[in-house]
Amino acid sequence: MRPTDPTAADVTLGLEELPLHTEARILAVEARRGREAVDLAERLAEIGFLPGERVRLLARALFGEPLAVRVGSDTFALRRSEAACVRVVPVAAAGRRGP
Repeated sequence: MRPTDPTAADVTLGLEELPLHTEARILAVEARRGREAVDLAERLAEIGFLPGERVRLLARALFGEPLAVRVGSDTFALRRSEAACVRVVPVAAAGRRGP
């Protein structure tokens, strides 16, 4: 998927915005500014948050965090700020775009 594809931009979400139980594909893990943000992006990649992987938001805690997220066959608890670094596209939306 090319970042300049206008249809991709229309359906791209932060993982924290994904509706519950909606399957999505990871597009990118984007670090915010600063060394801590780069470390976070690297840590997310090390545990499996990689472009192309399928991901699903399983649950939100009472006050919105942590989020229970499944990537591959593993389940993780993420803060909203961590999930915001993961850009996704819902699988159904990806299928509608065509070639």
